[in-house]
Amino acid sequence: MSTFVIRNLRKNRQATEQSSNSTPTTELSMREKFVQKRQKKEQKNRAILNTIIALLLGLVVGLPTMFLASPKIAIGGTIGVIVMFLSFQYPRMALWGFLIYMPFSGTVIYWLAGGSAILQIAKDAFYIPALLALIIDCRRRNQPIFVAKQLMFTLSLLFGVCLATLFLVNGLYQLFPDLNSWSATRSALAEGEPFLQGLLGLKVLMGYIPLIFCAYYLIEDKKTLLRVGRVLVTLAVICCALGIMQYLWLKTGRCQATSEFAEGGDLFKASLDAKCLVGGAALYSPEFRQIRLPGTFVSPWHWAWFLIGNSAICYTVAFFDPFPLWRLIGMSGMALVAFNAIICGQRIAFALVPVFIVAMLIGTGQVFRLKRFLPIAIGLGVALVIFISNNPEFVQERFNSFIARWNTAPPHLFIANQFDWAVRNYPFYNHFGIFGAGLGKATSSTRFFGPVSFVETFHPKLIYEIGYLGFFAFMAFITNLVIFSFKQYRSLKDPELRSFALAFLIFIILIGYFPYWYPLDTDPVSTYFWLFAGIILKLPVIDKQERSKEVDAITTKGKQGRNKLPYRKQMRLKRKSL
Repeated sequence: MSTFVIRNLRKNRQATEQSSNSTPTTELSMREKFVQKRQKKEQKNRAILNTIIALLLGLVVGLPTMFLASPKIAIGGTIGVIVMFLSFQYPRMALWGFLIYMPFSGTVIYWLAGGSAILQIAKDAFYIPALLALIIDCRRRNQPIFVAKQLMFTLSLLFGVCLATLFLVNGLYQLFPDLNSWSATRSALAEGEPFLQGLLGLKVLMGYIPLIFCAYYLIEDKKTLLRVGRVLVTLAVICCALGIMQYLWLKTGRCQATSEFAEGGDLFKASLDAKCLVGGAALYSPEFRQIRLPGTFVSPWHWAWFLIGNSAICYTVAFFDPFPLWRLIGMSGMALVAFNAIICGQRIAFALVPVFIVAMLIGTGQVFRLKRFLPIAIGLGVALVIFISNNPEFVQERFNSFIARWNTAPPHLFIANQFDWAVRNYPFYNHFGIFGAGLGKATSSTRFFGPVSFVETFHPKLIYEIGYLGFFAFMAFITNLVIFSFKQYRSLKDPELRSFALAFLIFIILIGYFPYWYPLDTDPVSTYFWLFAGIILKLPVIDKQERSKEVDAITTKGKQGRNKLPYRKQMRLKRKSL
């Protein structure tokens, strides 16, 4: 009897201790829920207040502009002010908006805004306020702004050369327009607004390098990294589907072909009069075997580089996303990108999309991992075979066009001629010839401020604009970025993160040293390049987070199970995670 009583007393005591131990935990969880609820309410109230302030600021700018200028400018100014204010308040959301808006910018510019020139830089209403807000936030939290000090020397050298060119070349043209008036060719450099042209040229050349910093703080963990890939591949699927619809509308006569209204040389030029469904200037003259589709962008050239860039993005998601559904979407994106590269009429997309995919297959080693490679290869192969069998004449025509263009102007001779032109036209005659002809003097987007020279390759353009010193400074920065990114990749332990880093690194190498045309001046490659660089720099931090989670999970499992991990093994795992 006494034994039974003692046993009951012990059970009651243990129950009391457990209840006393569980009470604070319950109270703490309730307190946390209350704090979270209050924070959500504060965030909601703050969002409402910021929206009201943004609308008021938009009206303050828009109403006077409506009377002083046109209603279109007033509406554009109102929307711009609202977007800029909200982007400053919510910088990370603004960066997502920046990435989402960019593929549809051509459609917005030419269909919703009537081709307003100011909307060519509308995406910067997301980017610039978000950049400033992130810098202020980092200063407040004592976080580093220069996320890779190893890049500072070459970046500072490039920036210094560009500033010297801006003030000593563009600035002198602005202040002393008659300095080179004895030569018509040389006096043309001083026409228009050379300093403003130089500012815009500096923005085109270096304006998106801070995306490295933005991407570093946008990607907070592995989940955010996967989200970036999924958002970009979703945009690629949507835009490529619209590109195929654009081609079908032109082919079936639902949109007006170029040959129906143009004559002479205009039959072979992309025109806004031929725009169809989405995007801007298009060319469709099937009688003369001419087709140049802009997709959702302002021109066929931008669409081609969108397809080239997204061949890398879709490949990354198709092979390295941990979820089968998203890998399937990535594979679908690769197929759609390949179809659009064939039908868009841009030879560079027709050639480089398969080159990029093959380079990544070999570079990342996926071609040797048959278990994952074969299903994707078979799926893409079947889709391409079906498409080619249904359109044999069209595919043969595209292939013949590419071969004919190659034979007419071989790329290696074309590049050599561009370098020869840049050297022959190098402005040794001006007082600071070491700095080139001036920023923006060979950048097509700066033509609003003065005449420009049409240079069709990026590196000769650098030599012409900022001189040999600027060219070597830029290449030194790109090389430094590639080497440091490779070191970051080598430091990674997580296999998925290593795969992402290697795919992005291959993209950076191919674009950074690519000598044909000027992808680093063209949306969206000019932004994807620096975005991927920032992601690579952040991956070692995410890798440590993932290893720390693994150690915590193993330690917790060991504590809960029978066989608890030895103390020395726990310490060894923690040291490895650091």
